[in-house]
Amino acid sequence: GCKSCHEQFEYTKQAVKDMGLSVEVEYITDMQKVMEYGVMSMPAIVVDETVASMGKVLKSSEVIKLLGKMGF
Repeated sequence: GCKSCHEQFEYTKQAVKDMGLSVEVEYITDMQKVMEYGVMSMPAIVVDETVASMGKVLKSSEVIKLLGKMGF
């Protein structure tokens, strides 16, 4: 994966930890699976099979806000 994707993965894991959630954070590199989600630019965050963000790196605090809006 790209540098931005690695950064997004780490920020997302930190956000989930900070929120006290017990959810799996998965790093997907299978391009077929990425394309199935309709992701056109990386990095991307997919929550419950829905693309929540793509094309920019969200810091941990931004991921927390995003997940909050999604009801987590």
